[in-house]
Amino acid sequence: MSTDTSKDTATTQPERIMSIDALRGLVMFMMIFVNDLEGAGKIVPDWMVHFSDRHRGGSGMTFVDLVFPAFLFIVGMSIPLSLGGRMAKGQSVWRTLGHVTIRTMSLLFIGILMVHETPDTAALGWSGNWWCVMMYFSAIAAFCSIAPRSLAPESDWNVWRIASICVRIAGLAALIWLSFVFRDAKGQRIITLDPFSFNTIWYGILGLIGWAYLVSCIVYLIFRGNRTAILGCMALLFCLFAADKQGAFEGFWLAKIVGIGGTLGSQAAIAVGGLLLGSILTAADVTTLKARTKFTFWFFAGCAAAALLLNGAYGISKNQATPSWCLWACAITAALWYGSYLVCDVRPVKCISQPLAFAGQNVLLAYLIAAMQPSLLNALSLSDGYGSLAANLPMAILRSVLCSVLILFVSTSLNLFGFKLKL
Repeated sequence: MSTDTSKDTATTQPERIMSIDALRGLVMFMMIFVNDLEGAGKIVPDWMVHFSDRHRGGSGMTFVDLVFPAFLFIVGMSIPLSLGGRMAKGQSVWRTLGHVTIRTMSLLFIGILMVHETPDTAALGWSGNWWCVMMYFSAIAAFCSIAPRSLAPESDWNVWRIASICVRIAGLAALIWLSFVFRDAKGQRIITLDPFSFNTIWYGILGLIGWAYLVSCIVYLIFRGNRTAILGCMALLFCLFAADKQGAFEGFWLAKIVGIGGTLGSQAAIAVGGLLLGSILTAADVTTLKARTKFTFWFFAGCAAAALLLNGAYGISKNQATPSWCLWACAITAALWYGSYLVCDVRPVKCISQPLAFAGQNVLLAYLIAAMQPSLLNALSLSDGYGSLAANLPMAILRSVLCSVLILFVSTSLNLFGFKLKL
């Protein structure tokens, strides 16, 4: 695997890489699809559900276990483009770090609210389903940006900018209010003031993405395009997992806040792996197709070999975030990105690249809409559609495909209009 140092190699800031958007769109489609198909129950075959759902305690993974780490990997791949673009425009490191911190806290906050999606109607005093619906709508409002693309006059842009700020303030205020009024069946709250406590349970998918994003951003801000250093950080993060398994962090204050071995260690290593691969997209010495193909091949081979070597130590487990699971996820996602790169950036196949790329530009909105769907249907006393499909797998799959396409169509249409989520 070729290496470089930030002193020896200048970096360039390319235009938007369509293959990253397209892969992000594909992964989001699969995330919505598998989450929706889960509602079909036992008719879904083993290879279309999480490995742990049918093989508790076993070692292995299905394509469903690839969805979450693939998204972590893409988050890492995007960092050299997003943060690199900010710094290329003259933004200071400290201001960039402030942006990263706010974004991380936002993901953690939404993630914590999302895992509290079972408020008790009796304890709450009103419909728990409507609490969930309001929470998702408020999250969308709190981080929205409204800028219709058809508008040109500066005065119109100012009006929409002010409207966006007002909607964001209202959404954030609603989220804070909802977090205070929450009650579960045991009367527990999300936030209490006397004494002050924040009930996390766990951080949810968005929260885990937030922690991995924070770690990989810190790695990038320290080492920039130094691929040797990034690779070293990836290896050290896996060492955190091994150290945690040996009890090295028992009693450590940080371990009371977040899992060090899994969340800050191996899961963050996936995002740093994406950062390593994404660094070639801004490096001046890896601009040709041949050079990027060579690097991607060795990245894939290295991750696959390491996954095989570590399999005997910890096995393959998504729930435990074992190194082998992480490394297989890195290898497979890198291969998927390379295929996307060929058909989106090298020799674009527009009928494939454009729909997926558009779908990948507003995925947080699509994710929140998909997560809100069950609560909204329950609140409206509508069926989820699986009652008549309980024994018909092809129809259940078709239903989940259509659901995924519809949600991505809605989020893409809103994005094309100028409504998107920005953290």
